[in-house]
Amino acid sequence: MTSKKVLIACDSVKSLIDFRSNLIELMQKKHTVYVFTPPIPCELRSKLASLKIIVFENNLNGSNVSVLADLQYALKLYRLIRQIKPDVFFPYTLKPVIYGTLVAKLNGVPKITPMLSGLGYNFVTGNTSVISKITRSLLRISLRNTPGLSIIFQNKDDLQTLLKSKIISPQHQTAVVNGSGVDLSHYAPTAPDIDNISFIMVSRLINAKGIREYFEAAQTVFLKHPDITFKLIGAYDDNIDAISPNLFTEIKHKSVIKYLGAVDDVRPYIRGSSVVVLPSYYGEGIPRCLLEAMAIGRPIITCDSVGCRETVETLPNANGFLIPIKNTAELVCKMEYFINNNKAIINFGLNGLALAQEKFDVHKVNARMMQIMNLTDD
Repeated sequence: MTSKKVLIACDSVKSLIDFRSNLIELMQKKHTVYVFTPPIPCELRSKLASLKIIVFENNLNGSNVSVLADLQYALKLYRLIRQIKPDVFFPYTLKPVIYGTLVAKLNGVPKITPMLSGLGYNFVTGNTSVISKITRSLLRISLRNTPGLSIIFQNKDDLQTLLKSKIISPQHQTAVVNGSGVDLSHYAPTAPDIDNISFIMVSRLINAKGIREYFEAAQTVFLKHPDITFKLIGAYDDNIDAISPNLFTEIKHKSVIKYLGAVDDVRPYIRGSSVVVLPSYYGEGIPRCLLEAMAIGRPIITCDSVGCRETVETLPNANGFLIPIKNTAELVCKMEYFINNNKAIINFGLNGLALAQEKFDVHKVNARMMQIMNLTDD
């Protein structure tokens, strides 16, 4: 097929490298790929360079609200699209989707494929903040139906949420893919240690990810099972929903949790753990840490919430447990199930690996993405 120009807009170069590298490599077999990204940290420049893409930087802060900065971002992207004249525009995460889709339409880009990789804090039930209302209004304007627009979701719940909110209509062209997928060759499975049981949570330290619930559950379980280990990986960064400084201090210095901060490679930490926990009600796409857990062969405990529920199968092929959101008691119960039934850790983990192979293989997900963007011969 004819080579096309593809412009990707993201809110984090780390997410681009971690979640889109395989897709970019697939695109580059026949097409030219450009990326519009916030400033590139020095430690990631070599990794980004290895992708051999054409990069343009901006000053977007995806977590903070600044009308002036957002307008500057939109204007810079508008000018870049006029310069490149892409055939396909692929923005993902809220701000690139909102501003990028709008300016791509103004520039007449033939194919616009915004991906909502989770609706995040702005769509959490009960959130009636001004910022949430503004975000929803901007999303409605940006995603107004036009020829060439195909909206990509990572779970069916997000699609239904936007339909019910009348942000999009049934006439919109939409597609649901299985998250960002996971590269199974990168996450080789290993046998879990069921004699020295440990739990791990991998997440940014924000409230809606369930940090407090994990903290409280670990304290409770430890009282009855002082031989159990609890670990937490994730950055404490500038975010509107970041946990309080007091809770952060308690986690680091006054709890049974071993806080490991942010790490470049989670694989050895997941392999060194028995069960992966994510009690999130954030509004996920499909959480990457749960896909990584399944690929490595670990059972999961997560919430019956948007995105998370996509990752758990029930009996006879159970790979984990779904618990109600903000329910520390139920989290404790499921943790104790694995403590008291340690051989189940192996079986649940193998079922999770099979689910990852069947449903979440990155190559299957990316093949579907290429079809949606009209980048294949099919």
